[in-house]
Amino acid sequence: MTEPSSDDGRTDRRETERVVNEIAQGLRTLEAGVGWFSDLAPTRQQEVLQEVAGYAMQAHITAADGRAGVARSGVKPTANPSVMICMDPPRYGFAGLPSAEHVRAFSVLVSVFAVADARRRETYCKGACGHTWHNLPTGAEQP
Repeated sequence: MTEPSSDDGRTDRRETERVVNEIAQGLRTLEAGVGWFSDLAPTRQQEVLQEVAGYAMQAHITAADGRAGVARSGVKPTANPSVMICMDPPRYGFAGLPSAEHVRAFSVLVSVFAVADARRRETYCKGACGHTWHNLPTGAEQP
């Protein structure tokens, strides 16, 4: 097996960005996103967790976003990823969690990102948003 080229890495990042933003905007269900994530190799799951944690940081999540996202995720509030994201400030070492926690971490991260991103679309980006990821085409839900 060979190492992926840098182009493959960009393609993977674009796919993650698309999937996460589709979930955040209701164009893909969380369950479908979790299915996509679960099919990834363990090392790719860690990469995705790091990438989605970066999206959450860029969205400037708040403690309220963390609590709302955890509730939305269906993950118990006492699970490691839930506790980490609700800390003040949040902890983002999700890729370092045991692999058995990765699916829960993905659910929590994407759900919290969705809450924070919706808040930002309604405040900072309302009416004049040029962010391509906030303007995804609507249509049939993706698998």
